[in-house]
Amino acid sequence: MATNEDRAVQAAQDTVVRETDEGYRVLGAPEKSLTHQHDIDRIPEFDVSQEMLSNSRENPEAWLMYGGGYEQHRYTTCDVITKDNVADLELEHEMSVGNGSSMEGTPIVVPGDPPIMYQTNGPDHVKAIDPREGEVLWSYTYAVPNDVVLCCDDNKRGAAVWEDKLYITTLDSGVQALDRYTGEELWYTSTESHENGYSATWAPIIYDGTLFTGSAGGEYGVRGFFAALDAETGEELWRTNACPEEEWVGDSVNQSGGAIWMNPTVDEERGVLFTPGGNPSPDFDGSVRPGPNRNTCGTSCIDMETGEMKWFHQESAHDIWDYDSPCPRILIRDLEIDHRDETKDVVTSAGKTGWSYTVDADTGQLVERSEPVVQQLSMFRMIPHIDEGRRMPFMPGGMGGNDWQPPTYCHETGLVYYKMHNNGQEAWWRFEEYEEEGQKYWGGVLEDEMEGTPDGYNGSIGVIGAVDPATGKVVWQDWIDSDIYLWGGTMSTSTGLMFAGTQNGNFLAYDGASGERLFEFDAGDVPISGSPMSWYDPGTEKQYVAIQVGGSGWLRRGTRDDRLLIFSMEE
Repeated sequence: MATNEDRAVQAAQDTVVRETDEGYRVLGAPEKSLTHQHDIDRIPEFDVSQEMLSNSRENPEAWLMYGGGYEQHRYTTCDVITKDNVADLELEHEMSVGNGSSMEGTPIVVPGDPPIMYQTNGPDHVKAIDPREGEVLWSYTYAVPNDVVLCCDDNKRGAAVWEDKLYITTLDSGVQALDRYTGEELWYTSTESHENGYSATWAPIIYDGTLFTGSAGGEYGVRGFFAALDAETGEELWRTNACPEEEWVGDSVNQSGGAIWMNPTVDEERGVLFTPGGNPSPDFDGSVRPGPNRNTCGTSCIDMETGEMKWFHQESAHDIWDYDSPCPRILIRDLEIDHRDETKDVVTSAGKTGWSYTVDADTGQLVERSEPVVQQLSMFRMIPHIDEGRRMPFMPGGMGGNDWQPPTYCHETGLVYYKMHNNGQEAWWRFEEYEEEGQKYWGGVLEDEMEGTPDGYNGSIGVIGAVDPATGKVVWQDWIDSDIYLWGGTMSTSTGLMFAGTQNGNFLAYDGASGERLFEFDAGDVPISGSPMSWYDPGTEKQYVAIQVGGSGWLRRGTRDDRLLIFSMEE
């Protein structure tokens, strides 16, 4: 059956997102959620076990979670595609998913005969797909409340799977569990009220029967939190507020921000999570929140059993530039740090500052801050008050640096690969009376277009770069010219390749060591905002690489599209 006959696809198409002064408002959503089944008998029925999840990163036939494995390496052990043959990579399926909304997701693949792909896109839409044939088996659209307001588009970045269930977060700050064989609803849990400004767009993570999720809404006067749910029933097990009351002045903690709006990294050995940290609230007026504003703009370490905060590493104290640090963290075990004569487990990531930070996994102490991956011009200067009549472009702007775009760590090269923005913005702060959760609360204005550019700007709005996490050296950079932001993540392989898409519609494979482009596919004049993934199918004896195509993101998001590209190479 074609997607134009699919009731769930039609419901997603009817759901529109309008940009307003308050943010992106959802309109036209269905009154109730819809599942449309096509050929569900094709889905092999077996439980996705904890052992399968724990081994996902090492299993070339699987990609069972957003980052490929718990350590968020976005790395595959598939070895069919190599530096010598990647130029011959062929497009096997070019699928229309039927709804050209946010296409920032990463599909997951459950191995089997056939393998089953679960693919998501905005607004709150998910499909089960047979990737061998490029056919939809079932589709589902969640009934988003029509008064949901979002800061940054109707993003849906992925799903989670465990046993016989599939899970997505929902734009109204909930978690929806589905039967992964049929697409039918099982349970729903609201983690917070969307009327108070909370939302959710990331893929949840499941470990040992517990589902972990967070909070978004830092631009609406919320207080960030992280929560654990029983994956079988949806019951909340614990909740941790990101910002500690004893370290915030007065009642500013009530609207402190610090949202944790991408999925965590699981350290099975330590029994902890490493989570990203959002900006303090309001974004630009620091006068109403004195002090360093812990725990914002950095990395948290949280006990999986209790929710206790173990440590926090902050990248931008008392932030007034919207320099939060939202991308998933990468856990690297036994990293050899030769210049310190040390070998230790580390957590590494980059924030909007444009630096990559490597910290000790046990203590959160900084091991190495990298060289800048982007240009840092007029950085960390006090932004002017709106009444001053003064302009001050700063760079990186509020988009970063590295926003949500997930990096990859390649075991063969020992490098981490980032896609970053290299652009400036202008901001003004002003006092705004805090009213209540759910009301826009920026404490100023952020302007995307600058009156002038900072001296020394190279004119490239984005860059794809490789960083050595042990030394902080930027090994290579590929500067990208465009008038649209560079979104989406990266993926690496055991054969030393790195894959990424650009906002100019190019899907690329690099020699991970040198940065040489070895493969280019022209997807048309449309941004590629999705993040690539890969798997091997023993039934076809092929390695596959998939990427979602379409513009998304806050401001300069580019042309919408609704395509899923699946490439393949036979042994």
